[in-house]
Amino acid sequence: MVSKPPAGDPVQDAPQVAPPQHAAAGLPAVAHTLRIAQAQMGVARSARTLLKVNQKDGFDCPGCAWPEGDKRHVAEFCENGAKAVAEEATLRRVTPDFFAAHPVADLANRSGYWLGQQGRITQPMYLAEGAERYEAVTWERAFAIVAEELTALSSPDEALFYTSGRTSNEAAFLLQLFAREFGTNNLPDCSNMCHESSGSALNETIGIGKGSVSLEDLHQADLIVVAGQNPGTNHPRMLSALERAKAAGAKIISVNPLPEAGLERFKNPQTATGMLRGAALNDLFLQIRIGGDQALFRLLNKLVLETDGAVDTGFVDAHTHGFEEFATAARAADWDETLAATGLERSEIERALQMVLASERTIVCWAMGLTQHKHSVPTIREVVNFLLLRGNIGRPGAGVCPVRGHSNVQGDRTMGIFERPAPAFLDALDKEFGIVSPRHHGFDVVRSIQALRDGEAKVFFAMGGNFVGATPDTEVTEAAMRRARLTVHVSTKLNRSHAVTGTRALILPTLGRTDKDVQASGKQFVTVEDSMGLVHASRGNLPPASPHLLSEPAIVARMARAVLGAGSATPWEEFEKDYATIRDRIARVVPGFTDFNARLAADPGGFALPHAPRDERRFPTATGKANFTAAPVEYPKVPEGRLLLQTLRSHDQYNTTIYGLDDRYRGIKGGRRVVLVHPEDAAALGLADGAYTDLVGEWTDGSERRAPGFRVVHYPTARGCAAAYYPETNVLVPLESTADISNTPASKSVIVRLEPAAG
Repeated sequence: MVSKPPAGDPVQDAPQVAPPQHAAAGLPAVAHTLRIAQAQMGVARSARTLLKVNQKDGFDCPGCAWPEGDKRHVAEFCENGAKAVAEEATLRRVTPDFFAAHPVADLANRSGYWLGQQGRITQPMYLAEGAERYEAVTWERAFAIVAEELTALSSPDEALFYTSGRTSNEAAFLLQLFAREFGTNNLPDCSNMCHESSGSALNETIGIGKGSVSLEDLHQADLIVVAGQNPGTNHPRMLSALERAKAAGAKIISVNPLPEAGLERFKNPQTATGMLRGAALNDLFLQIRIGGDQALFRLLNKLVLETDGAVDTGFVDAHTHGFEEFATAARAADWDETLAATGLERSEIERALQMVLASERTIVCWAMGLTQHKHSVPTIREVVNFLLLRGNIGRPGAGVCPVRGHSNVQGDRTMGIFERPAPAFLDALDKEFGIVSPRHHGFDVVRSIQALRDGEAKVFFAMGGNFVGATPDTEVTEAAMRRARLTVHVSTKLNRSHAVTGTRALILPTLGRTDKDVQASGKQFVTVEDSMGLVHASRGNLPPASPHLLSEPAIVARMARAVLGAGSATPWEEFEKDYATIRDRIARVVPGFTDFNARLAADPGGFALPHAPRDERRFPTATGKANFTAAPVEYPKVPEGRLLLQTLRSHDQYNTTIYGLDDRYRGIKGGRRVVLVHPEDAAALGLADGAYTDLVGEWTDGSERRAPGFRVVHYPTARGCAAAYYPETNVLVPLESTADISNTPASKSVIVRLEPAAG
């Protein structure tokens, strides 16, 4: 039986706390999946929907970007993927009557959990200047409002076009085409907040900002290092790949400030043995201090250099540049400094070294734990150094593996969603469409917020996502958004961003991944690119949540026609009618997509994009080779009496979407305002388990930011470190606290002091 959405926000004042778990998935995951699916979709709809997730004739799971193998299990989804599908395929509806009953001021006082639980938005909604409530509006009027505001700008660069990683290739290609025909490269995206550091480091060192491995490589690896990542919650299907690698003899080292249940033991719910006993995954857990990863990999590189025969000199000589400068820097690595930076024991690093030396095929996987620090780009460069030393790029079972979160964040960048596009891409786009794209760089996410704050930008358009909930420095960001003349959100469900508006605001409801998409030429499908560069189709199978919904490509095409008018020679109407025509244009603009439609027809499972380092050991860098780098070692310095806080997800969460108020693996139930602190650190600060504290962020300019009312949880974190959930703690991350080069918010390196709760 489908349950009704909560009428009021649940009380979170007294979360229950139990010891953390030491295994992931298993029967509890199955039970929780079924409970969530039934509450949102009902039994019959759940079965019809979930059995199509990640199937070749089905739809791509919106929950993450982990790839599927050629042979699919009948239940090719995980617990959190099922939650994402259930939230989108829910039978709950947000109608105009809902908005009539809830003024924007009321929505602004609700939690993200409550907003998301209300259901699918059914009609375009408009908040007029000075109005207290959204009201239903026709699509024609909605696009006319967008056109009014965009054409009134004094410069196209006063508009911002944000893209969430769930946007399809087809919609992303159209959005960047429209933005550039309109005249701006202001195309910030969610990658700016997550793996921009990875792209920056990898483009410089190996010539392509993507991972170099496939699922088969993981299965063939001798050693897999999982650094700054919690796959048990954020990429649960990755655990199956790690389990298979372990069965084939691989060793696994995890490097993380927190122990994570999924890397301790995986109880695979698709096998009887897995359900009962599970498989131990970790061979070595390095409980590193937050931000100490560069120092760790630098010292490992020094030790490899000092070991006779350990360096693959043939590969280094033939395929790399900058080795001598790197080697000089690595040999200077200091044991005492490394132990201070990492909090590790010498014996732990020595054990890791032996595992590295015993491996002929090594993969390093990472996520936000490496990418959201001031020194993230040098850290990831050091990971590349580590792999290059032993020839572990461009051969089976080895390589770099940045694990993406959003299901098409990598595809959106491939389609041209980037504020700093390559000239070759713009040349191809202009030649194909007969336009003149701007060549000056646009704004990324942080720069977009600053532009809104400073009055440089006046219209904000978001293709999906929850921009206000995902971005740093909450008070600054919300004030900046309220300075806009118009904010527009293409959405399936409510979130915080709909309650933090410009002078005028629009909510444009769109089809989801699970919805059938029928246009004038017939039923359509879209495509996505997974974390390993495989492109495949996604076809929804459910009737749309409302007859008033438009698809993302249709929304962009109609907006473009309204804004650009008869002066545009781009066939926007044709693109809306038949997405195959979009793919034909992609094939002529984007490298690797030749015969796009024909290849999808020939193989429903899709195809792999070319990757020169992986496929040919060819490195398209400025030097023509893979580049060693030699940056100074950095790590956060924390004043006495302070802790270093990382923001993270709970298990009942996908990015800013809150499915529930529990974090089962960490033992938290019924609340999200908790801060995880090592018992000895808590004792030194005089904080008992169960005490309530305010988190006060300290920034280099002397400013402070406060997140009040967090329950202290004594937890086995690394010493000197703490952890708490976002978006509740985004308020503590200064807008100016970003990674060098990539400008990614440094959400994993926040210096805080803990004060007794003011209330």
